[in-house]
Amino acid sequence: MTDENQRAELTWRDGTTPVSARFDDPYFSLGNGLEETRHTFLAGNGLPERFRDGFHIAELGFGTGLNMLATLIAWKAAGTPGRLRYTSFEAFPMAAPDIARALRAFPEAEAQAVPFLAQWEEGRTRLSLGTMEVEVVLGDARETLPGWGGRADAWFLDGFAPAKNPELWSPEVLDEVARHTTPGGSFATYTAAGFVRRGLQAAGFRVERLKGHGAKRHMSVGRLDIT
Repeated sequence: MTDENQRAELTWRDGTTPVSARFDDPYFSLGNGLEETRHTFLAGNGLPERFRDGFHIAELGFGTGLNMLATLIAWKAAGTPGRLRYTSFEAFPMAAPDIARALRAFPEAEAQAVPFLAQWEEGRTRLSLGTMEVEVVLGDARETLPGWGGRADAWFLDGFAPAKNPELWSPEVLDEVARHTTPGGSFATYTAAGFVRRGLQAAGFRVERLKGHGAKRHMSVGRLDIT
């Protein structure tokens, strides 16, 4: 799949929560990561209400695949006919056993993860999960995103915290996010950092600050301005 020195480097908090040793940041909320995903990335992008055949989600930061699995659960529950596309950009992929360990904290997601983990263990980055088609693009998004040929209807911006990983929130990356968004397409992210919101506005998004999940005060959402 990738060179070993490009693998995720992990420590474990309380034996259950993976923390990036590289960025000193946990992979998901220490509260309820699955509910945070639903609040931030799904509801923040108006999902599942916007689902339709061919809808395309893109993501910065695949991590444990929790966002993807939450999306798969919502897609199945919605019963939307057709196919859903999901593209994620990940520089430091986690090994399948580490992902499996992390997902034990979320039985609902873990129950959906067996086909994903089997394909991931084989080294596959194009995954078939029923009517959901997933591609994980490995490598630094600053290099891989500009050459990507797709455009997303909704973005999950889920890199590590801007203070810890500012490169993934640079104006250049956010410009590429906008360039790879359909007209009127959306984004959602857990961060409300001022330089991130300003970067997204400069890239062409109409940005709003909303209530974050749980104890988190704010998050950001927006739509690509087509006027």
